[in-house]
Amino acid sequence: MDQPSQKAVRIELFRLDTPSMRAFHLSWLAFFSCFFAWFGIAPLMKVVRDDLQLTKEQVGYCIIASVAATVLARLLIGRLCDTLGPRRTYTWLLVLGSLPVMGVGLAWNFESFIVFRLLIGLIGAAFVITQYHTSVMFAPNCVGTANATTAGWGNLGGGVTQAAMPLLFAGIVALGATPALGWRLSMVAAGAVCMLLGFVYYRCTQDCPEGNYRELRAAGLLPPKKQSKGSFLAACRDVRVWALFVAYAACFGIELTIKNVAALYFIDYFDEFKRMSATEAMSWAGLVAAMYGGMNVFSRTVGGIVSDRLATRRQLSGRVAWLFVTLFCEGLALLWFSQARSVYGAIPALLTVALFVQMAAGATYAIVPFINPKALGSVAGIVGAGGNLGAVAAGLLFTDLVPWPQALLILGITVVGCSFVTFLVRAVPQAVETHSFDTASADAVPAPAPVSEPAYGAT
Repeated sequence: MDQPSQKAVRIELFRLDTPSMRAFHLSWLAFFSCFFAWFGIAPLMKVVRDDLQLTKEQVGYCIIASVAATVLARLLIGRLCDTLGPRRTYTWLLVLGSLPVMGVGLAWNFESFIVFRLLIGLIGAAFVITQYHTSVMFAPNCVGTANATTAGWGNLGGGVTQAAMPLLFAGIVALGATPALGWRLSMVAAGAVCMLLGFVYYRCTQDCPEGNYRELRAAGLLPPKKQSKGSFLAACRDVRVWALFVAYAACFGIELTIKNVAALYFIDYFDEFKRMSATEAMSWAGLVAAMYGGMNVFSRTVGGIVSDRLATRRQLSGRVAWLFVTLFCEGLALLWFSQARSVYGAIPALLTVALFVQMAAGATYAIVPFINPKALGSVAGIVGAGGNLGAVAAGLLFTDLVPWPQALLILGITVVGCSFVTFLVRAVPQAVETHSFDTASADAVPAPAPVSEPAYGAT
């Protein structure tokens, strides 16, 4: 008989004395800092555009560059989580990823700026580690909520940066710096925070409830690295993984794209902002964009909570049905936003998009842990890469290819169509989740996981 898992069966927000809750809080905080740095330049793009004399088409290519590198990075990071463990993987990503964030201040023209923007996108892979770490720390009865909450609070960094970076920039300029120097120093500050958190993460977390992968492998409690080599190919052969890949492209990909364009969209397309001064318009547009990102404080969590609740009655079929609903409604909200012609209609439409796009993202990763637990990192990485590939594809529409309102209309129609792909996930074996619900108990006595099938889902 299998020994009880040491995974946490409840989320206790005000505790830091357990490995699960330390991983919970530090993973969302690390992802928050990465997201803040990743999109820190977005609300400052008006200043950057003037400083580097970028065209509208070049701005569009910078939007694509910011998410393009993350596609490959997420595929690699998922594999590293399976082998090195989330603790060391996150540490290296935070420390190395902080370098291009600070280095973007050295950009002097479009070519140098887009190279740094491409490299900054690597830290977007932090999301995969966050989802992996909470997946191995929490039992199935609450893993959807844990994944959605850590991801949502981390994504909140993309909203906070929309309001905080213009304020930081204004403060630096008020101290006597030129605007050209102000945006550069603002990014240095964002990168420094990422580097600091890298050292904190290494010191204060562990890979899974039982310990760190390196020590567990040395003790024979975890299969050697070479046995996990086939996990990526196994994930690639599973049609359910690619269905979730498409679903995540249609939700998180859209979220990333709108984070990148929201501030400029309001400045360029709404008369209320055109009548303001440049600094005033940038601040108010950043605030609107921050409201969009700020919805992550609860909306992605709601997506995970509802998924967990439906799973108690309908198991994974309930999770899939909920994902379909959120994606379908997201598409309708995008259609509404695309037709708004004043800020009084555009802002409510934008917030409705935020609600459903973020709930859909939470619902997607409430399914991921049950696809292939022995290839969790690979599955999480592939699905996560789908979000960024979706952002790249959506970003192409904003390279001055079509007017931006028309681009949003096309995205809305596309998302409605993609929502039906989720029904391909219905073939997920329900026995995995049923067994986990039966065995997960708050009174379970912690014990080492069996060598053949680690309780924390690694391979």
